[in-house]
Amino acid sequence: DPEEYQTQHKVTLNAFKISKYEITFDQYIAFCEATDRKIPDDHNWGHGILPVINVNWKDASDYAAWAGCRLPTEAEWEYACRAGTTTRFNVGDCIDATQANCDGNYPFPGCPKSKFHERTMPIGSYKPNAWGLYDMHGNVSELCNDFFEPYSTIDVLNPTGPASGSEHVVRGGGFNIGATVLQSARRNRVVPAFKAYFMGFRVAQSK
Repeated sequence: DPEEYQTQHKVTLNAFKISKYEITFDQYIAFCEATDRKIPDDHNWGHGILPVINVNWKDASDYAAWAGCRLPTEAEWEYACRAGTTTRFNVGDCIDATQANCDGNYPFPGCPKSKFHERTMPIGSYKPNAWGLYDMHGNVSELCNDFFEPYSTIDVLNPTGPASGSEHVVRGGGFNIGATVLQSARRNRVVPAFKAYFMGFRVAQSK
């Protein structure tokens, strides 16, 4: 693993809520109809309870605000993903395509291969983590509110990332990627305008 992803430091968070599922096409289409926006391309997979894809950071932020929410901070996302675990994944040190929608042809080193569905799956298709949250690993990579910067090594309270930057944090990994990228601690980043068939989001709210 890149060492920067595994630097441990104490993070304290105030209470927050995070959506149980990734935001779906049905939810996002309601937003599009209410705000006269174009419906994103569904990659010919359909709408319904499939996670919305082909949205950028501003699209996701605008939806969250419309819904009375916000995008989760990176720290909130990882806390929610881990659900009290300290292993590489919230299911242990290996994960496969029966536990998360990922490319099972590329398991974490030392773990067995599994299936590759080659597309997003309806929300709730896999077991939730210990806190009842679905698809924190796999299905779609999830946008976070923060701009990307190297981790602080000091103890922090409610970190929100830098005030400005050129890339936003993405977490969780998508259906199209091997298990290494699905790790709870793994960080990725995209420019704000980036859209993809493997990227979506969930929302959060301060309590």
